[in-house]
Amino acid sequence: MIDSTAIIDPAAEIAEDVKIGPYSVIGPDVLIKSGSVIGPHVVIKGPTTIGYDNTIYQFSSIGENPQDKKYADEVTRLELGDRNTIREYCTMHRGTKQDNSLTKIGHDNLFMAYTHVAHDCVIGNYVIMANGASLAGHVHVDDFAILGGFTLVHQFTQIGQFSFSAMGSAITQDIPPYVMVGGRPTRPHGINSVGLERDGASPEVIQQVRKAYKILYKTNLRLEDAIEEIEDMAGDCNELSNMVSFLRNVTRGILR
Repeated sequence: MIDSTAIIDPAAEIAEDVKIGPYSVIGPDVLIKSGSVIGPHVVIKGPTTIGYDNTIYQFSSIGENPQDKKYADEVTRLELGDRNTIREYCTMHRGTKQDNSLTKIGHDNLFMAYTHVAHDCVIGNYVIMANGASLAGHVHVDDFAILGGFTLVHQFTQIGQFSFSAMGSAITQDIPPYVMVGGRPTRPHGINSVGLERDGASPEVIQQVRKAYKILYKTNLRLEDAIEEIEDMAGDCNELSNMVSFLRNVTRGILR
């Protein structure tokens, strides 16, 4: 299961069925759970926990020191959930003590080639980052978000669930759930109705989300007033309740 040329630190904990390819390097304080496949020439540095059934392709760097000038070799962590696919040349860094000392990634995500997850990011489940998409530090990405190729996300930004960014987007403020953004400069361009349909949302729910989008972006209301109007129409619609909850907790304002 482990190629003879791989270098495995004795302090690493690796499940018996984990496959590790040629010339990969696994450091101390690394835990790799059952079912994972580590390709050739992969470097994993700890403290890092890798969950069940992950696949990491060649030349990826997982759990390296954060690219933060304040970092002074403190003990920080990276936690990777289950069934993630990490393609070639991906980089994922551990956290810093300025946040929670943790970079945390959920389950069933796809990280295409050359993507970057910086220190202290928190990523949910079923997220897709297309080739070259990059997160700066402290970014939060919610479930089912899709970041198009070469999307760049500013530090401390929040990306809502089922949001979608077009290729080459530069995201400098929070993106509410279900909203699509793109262009230069990057601006909102409607809702991700396809993503909602694939998740089983009814036409009535999609219409409600579309109305909320118009309130948020087409009425020239102040953000606080738009939130109140969306909340008034939310009723038992979980999607609108999710949007209201997100909007009440924005940290950098929303991209408008």
